[in-house]
Amino acid sequence: MRLSRLHQTQKLASGTTVALERDSAHYLGRVLRLQPGDTIHLFNSEDGEFAAQVIELGKQQALVRILEPVTVQANPQLSIHLGLGLSRGERMDYAVQKSTELGVGSITPVITEYCEVRLSPQRQENRQAHWQRVAISACEQCGRSQVPTVNRPETLLQWLASHPSGILLDSRADAHLSDQQVESSIALLVGPEGGFSEQELDSARQHGYRVITLGPRVLRTETAPVAALSVVQYLFGDLRRS
Repeated sequence: MRLSRLHQTQKLASGTTVALERDSAHYLGRVLRLQPGDTIHLFNSEDGEFAAQVIELGKQQALVRILEPVTVQANPQLSIHLGLGLSRGERMDYAVQKSTELGVGSITPVITEYCEVRLSPQRQENRQAHWQRVAISACEQCGRSQVPTVNRPETLLQWLASHPSGILLDSRADAHLSDQQVESSIALLVGPEGGFSEQELDSARQHGYRVITLGPRVLRTETAPVAALSVVQYLFGDLRRS
């Protein structure tokens, strides 16, 4: 049986006993059907990952004893900041999930000229919390203990000001990722369903962005980050041959 991993916001340290929240208790007892004495892993970005033993399992909470720390191999080596053009529902969820699996360090939804989604401030806050949960779930599945931060949506100009000299994906470009040089970090900008306008491309170039293509086909907004991150990790990150 595959070992279960749960993200926890509370402090984790060897030798302590912690009470897991109701949702975690329900998942362990009713979904996984674990019993006292079974082992799970708990993790968060601050403390890392630990083996833990279930002591008590009820409907409202679960008590677990934290054991030894666990070495995590799946945390990314390359620092990737992803600006993701705001898209609809499941497309955005898919992009956040797969980008997390592929090792991004942070994700910022970016509002551009061709975005078809417009969110009120309250809706932005709710969606940000939802996307953060998607990222946490992806970390539980893929083996990462460092959870990428999903930031509040920003306008394109806000993103360019805070993340200068990055790489922007556009199917009309001539340059390729294999032509680029990347050191320890990269800012990667992916557009929404409608892509970027010419004015936005000019603005990005003025902020030091290199405009590159992923080939002759126009990719969907949820496919483009998956393809780009796979290539980036192969060329410059933890998929690179040693």
